Amino acid sequence: MNKPLTIMPCLDMIAGRVVKGVNFVDIKDAGDPVECCKAYCAAGADELAMLDITATVEKRKTLVEVTRKVADAATVPFTMGGGIKDLATAEEVLKAGADKFSVSSAAFRNPGMIGEMVKEFGSGRVTVAIDVAQNASMPSGYEVFVDGGRTATGADAIEFGKRALDHGATSLLPTSKSTDGARTGFDLPLIRQFRAIAPEADVVASGGAGTMEHFAEAAEAGANILLGASVFHFRLIGIPELKKFLKEKGFEVRA
Repeated sequence: MNKPLTIMPCLDMIAGRVVKGVNFVDIKDAGDPVECCKAYCAAGADELAMLDITATVEKRKTLVEVTRKVADAATVPFTMGGGIKDLATAEEVLKAGADKFSVSSAAFRNPGMIGEMVKEFGSGRVTVAIDVAQNASMPSGYEVFVDGGRTATGADAIEFGKRALDHGATSLLPTSKSTDGARTGFDLPLIRQFRAIAPEADVVASGGAGTMEHFAEAAEAGANILLGASVFHFRLIGIPELKKFLKEKGFEVRA
């Protein structure tokens, strides 16, 4: 793909607050979502993501009112995820002001829903998020997890990625549990495998950013959307500095 890179801060949410964990646990508070959103938009973020990380496991709808408040503050495209289990919930999130939504556990349990969502809302508004853990017994070496990374499925991550593409998905967001929040770098073999099956789709690098070099490595591996959380929340990396670094490395970035 020859798209310019997209820098996407991600707001993981619990009970209306931005949080960040390590390997999907060890959760720390990281601020108010509206204030975070305003700061990231002012700093030059290209897009924003917000994820209600306990909605699915708590069997409730996503944070629609928080979605509305963040959407009102956002000046860049905004993706909402977590607890989106059907077309009605997706529509509610979009009506609340989100530009896009991501679907994960529900899409795995009912892949046909991906096609229904693409038909109803357009492929550009649907991101299929796939939480994975390394598992040497899988053909790809990665197993799909659902329910916020809590439940193993016995399914191969790359095979599910192919199914999502077959149902019309044009944006895939794989997150590796082993690197999430660890700031040791993205799971590059995972990104490469997803890019290999999806030469024309958006592939989001998620889980593990700790340095600007890590973002460059993810782009080199094939990601065109670079997602970060704790490095942005805790001001370890500035977005303008990151864009300058990537540009100097020869990557095309958005203004």
